[in-house]
Amino acid sequence: MKCAVLTISDRSACGEREDVSGKVLQERLRAAGADLVAYRVVPDEQVLISATLVELADEISADLILTTGGTGPAPRDVTPEATASVLDRDMPGLAELLRFEGRKHTSFAVLSRGRAGIRGRTLIVNLPGHPKAVEESWGVLAPLLPVIVALIRGEPGGDGICRPA
Repeated sequence: MKCAVLTISDRSACGEREDVSGKVLQERLRAAGADLVAYRVVPDEQVLISATLVELADEISADLILTTGGTGPAPRDVTPEATASVLDRDMPGLAELLRFEGRKHTSFAVLSRGRAGIRGRTLIVNLPGHPKAVEESWGVLAPLLPVIVALIRGEPGGDGICRPA
């Protein structure tokens, strides 16, 4: 699986703060055997976020893009809007699952406005920017990702149905 990580953070983009959440995602993906094809850090600018998502999906052909940061209610948290602008199809249940499971750890999980959806043959999932929330979200996502990516690719058996050879 070809994967990309996109961190959205004004402070990390200008070098004021280390991107811990993005590094956590990279470590988890590598440990899962994914092929990490890109890693980017951009500021909370909607046009730049959207353009980077398009690049990662259309030019680099990532199967999965995980974003971290910019999903809250603050004025500069525009990741959900940027993501929505490039999606072909929504996967609201996935974003809802992340909030539901996150709520088991902290009531602040409901503040995330993160989205999940599909652009072409790429799954894009917004995760919160806090490293602990990224870890918790990864625990929920990891077992689902191979099936989702197979379904998006249209691979035989991606729907979980056994078919004769």
